[in-house]
Amino acid sequence: MRKRAKERKGDVEARDNKHVRGKGGGGLVKGEDSLDDILSTSKIPFVLVLDCVQDPHNLGAILRTADGAGVDVVIAPKDKSVGLTETAQRVAVGAAESVPFVRVTNLARTMKKLQQDHGVWLIGTSDKATQTLYDMDFKGPVGIVMGAEGPGLRRLTEENCDLLIGIPMAGKVDCLNVSVATGVCLFEAVRQRGL
Repeated sequence: MRKRAKERKGDVEARDNKHVRGKGGGGLVKGEDSLDDILSTSKIPFVLVLDCVQDPHNLGAILRTADGAGVDVVIAPKDKSVGLTETAQRVAVGAAESVPFVRVTNLARTMKKLQQDHGVWLIGTSDKATQTLYDMDFKGPVGIVMGAEGPGLRRLTEENCDLLIGIPMAGKVDCLNVSVATGVCLFEAVRQRGL
């Protein structure tokens, strides 16, 4: 079987995904100058900030969850984070075309802009948190800030959050995968916001 695979190596292609067929290229990747326009269309902004998520599978799963939760925009830094790769698009199963994905040069500056210009309350997830996800009020303009796989939020990102929260864990592992943790946080916000 391996021999046949080697012989056919030039003919092997990735399996087609019906949800992203003909939609490649990340139609909704936006420049940071589009952030004001995106948020001006929302009465109560609902933002997701990703601090250096590097795995395209995680990004794809997060975009799919963000779409389901009704997030207005997903923001990530240009450096040290994955872009909207073909893998991320495939895992997103169409959500990469419906949720605006904005990559910014300076995440801390963008977070301040969200707070000052759009009244967005930024809630970060951290092991250092003294409050839990279920202690928060997500009904107003809110941005949920998720950290990278492994290290979590960078120091400056954490300092620019208004509040830090943790997800209560009952088992032996200390934390969830970033895409799973994002889903838990987003859908607690959805429950409260009545979306």
